[in-house]
Amino acid sequence: MSRTGAEEESGIFQRVYALVERIPRGRVATYGQLARLLGNPRLSRVVGYALNAAPSGVYPCHRVVNRFGGLSDAFLPMGKQTHRMLLELEGVPFRPDGTVALEQCGWDGL
Repeated sequence: MSRTGAEEESGIFQRVYALVERIPRGRVATYGQLARLLGNPRLSRVVGYALNAAPSGVYPCHRVVNRFGGLSDAFLPMGKQTHRMLLELEGVPFRPDGTVALEQCGWDGL
């Protein structure tokens, strides 16, 4: 019996959430990194869809940034400002251009 698209989506979303829960406080991962950890580097967008669909406040989705350390506009109420504030509260360092200093706080996935 084959799984429906919704079941497959739900399964991959749950795998994304399980990975996001492993990112330690004060560390960040990228969408692509999570996709690679899921076994398919082409799933970056799916990771983004999963994080966008996540129940608010349940998973530490703010610990995921883009490959340049860029922030997301999806965080309520003020988009990138909210994303930055959540990361700053955990001590995540930023570069002068406003991106996360991945070399200092990137999570190795272990």
